[in-house]
Amino acid sequence: MLKNIIGKVGKRYSIGKPRVVVGVPSGITEVEERAVEEAVMQAGAKEVYLIEEPMAAAIGASLDVGEPSGNIIVDIGGGTTEVAVVSLGGIVVSHSLRVAGDELDEDIVNYIKREMNLAIGETTAEQIKIQIGCAMPLMTETVMEVRGRDLADGLPRNIKISSIQVESAIKESINKIVEVVKLTLEKTPPELASDIMEKGIVLAGGGALIKNLDKLLSLETGMPVYVAEEPLDCVVRGTGKTLEDLERLKTVLINARRRK
Repeated sequence: MLKNIIGKVGKRYSIGKPRVVVGVPSGITEVEERAVEEAVMQAGAKEVYLIEEPMAAAIGASLDVGEPSGNIIVDIGGGTTEVAVVSLGGIVVSHSLRVAGDELDEDIVNYIKREMNLAIGETTAEQIKIQIGCAMPLMTETVMEVRGRDLADGLPRNIKISSIQVESAIKESINKIVEVVKLTLEKTPPELASDIMEKGIVLAGGGALIKNLDKLLSLETGMPVYVAEEPLDCVVRGTGKTLEDLERLKTVLINARRRK
């Protein structure tokens, strides 16, 4: 896949071997860093730089990561939730949790199986999450019709599921995300915590679009919470911005720091 992508980019822009910036989870080990570098180099890259995903998300959300004051980003992706406090071009405190969008889909699948005796696929669960998933009750309860396979007789059956039921289904996982945000704030140095209190928490990734998650986090932390513009694209956009301005943003690249 990497060879295919790098080959197409090289041909399209006639650049030969390109420089590549790769987003990786925070807390990656040096062995894992080198494995990623080698894989991308073997796929045809001239140079490989690594950036931690929450840092890329912060840049993509237009946070000034180079300033001495603190910013906090919560990137809720498919497989992991990454929470990081960023200051002076580096990550000061971070936590990674293996609870994110995929886990919420699984919660919905299990809830419908357990409560309604109906089997649905992950794609259907994701549609439910996107359309009526919420972290706190909505002002107006919404209902969605879902088709699945009855576990009793194996025949197709339609059911209706409400936003209140979906909230109940994903509640435990949402609470884990809230707790990891609170844990990160507890570990934040006091001088940066006051900056964050003023600026608030920024949400990125697909999970940021879950209705009322920002309100729940604000309620639990006592801080303002904002959803980044186009949160789904924050990591990709941040990685692209870093590549475009590589000299100025080199301090955010983990293997560039290691090479010094």
